[in-house]
Amino acid sequence: MIRIELDEPTLSRTRIALSPLWETVCSLHLLHRTGGRPPYPYQDWARRGVEAVAATGIGWYPVATDGNSPDFLSPIPAGPAPTIADELTALCETDPATIGAQLDRHHPDGEPAVLAPFRTAPGDALRRLADQLLAYHERAIEPYWPALRAVLDEELLHRARALATDGPDALLADLHDRVRWQRPVLTLVKQLDYRERVVDKQLLLIPLVFSRGGLMCSTDHPSITAVSYQARGAAVLAGEPVAPAPADRLSLLLGRGRATLLRELVVPTSTAMLARRLGLAPSTVSEHLATLLAAGAVTRRRHGRTVLYQVTETGTALLTLLADPAASTVA
Repeated sequence: MIRIELDEPTLSRTRIALSPLWETVCSLHLLHRTGGRPPYPYQDWARRGVEAVAATGIGWYPVATDGNSPDFLSPIPAGPAPTIADELTALCETDPATIGAQLDRHHPDGEPAVLAPFRTAPGDALRRLADQLLAYHERAIEPYWPALRAVLDEELLHRARALATDGPDALLADLHDRVRWQRPVLTLVKQLDYRERVVDKQLLLIPLVFSRGGLMCSTDHPSITAVSYQARGAAVLAGEPVAPAPADRLSLLLGRGRATLLRELVVPTSTAMLARRLGLAPSTVSEHLATLLAAGAVTRRRHGRTVLYQVTETGTALLTLLADPAASTVA
């Protein structure tokens, strides 16, 4: 059992966030712990997952991180809905001093050989890990991500509403049968025996469709304690994913992210609204908007305290000229 004692300030700062990286990591643990043969509804997905592990060489990761693992290997998400790219960038930017301290804490008698490169050559080791995780994610998770994201968005909305109306006690008492709340202790049903007293921090809850691969708990962060739990709706993994639509001409020219933003900006919209609507990090949206602004494809204006972006005549011309030809008709 993992028992986390939460003080009142920490409990009052309970928040909920999504993490594609934690989802990816838990899917690896699910394959590892079931020998590649997980129960329903993961069987159909598992064939793709097993192939992805073999293709990317990431099979060492769940072995090295099973149980007592340094948190730098799966960083806490920095925002409510980061992209996998955001999280892997954060992984690669981990301070070597943080890596050393966490390895010392979790492996006082010396870390496993597979983790030694993170101490001796942390930059190279982090980049290799990020590359492997991204390659695995693209093969095993990304084809299902639209369906997974819809499930997780619904979970986020449901839990956020419960937190706002009923408070953190009611939220924690109803998370999952393997997460138990008896004030002031949050208990995670795991084989690992561990106890942590959390004082004046933030409690971050992360719903995961793959949390049956193992509940994750992150306590190394100086101001955040993060706990995963099983989200509802895992049945979306039963069967094959819906094939994504082929890239359109506007996406081929601008990139999918900027093309999507340009289409959204037919109506004046703020950065925050775009980020929520598209499930992107605000920093990613800002970067795309800066490029579109520099190219003259969008304009911006202030409306009260909000900055709104909208497509220009140049942007409209791009949308018109590079519209999907299949949607056009010839007289």
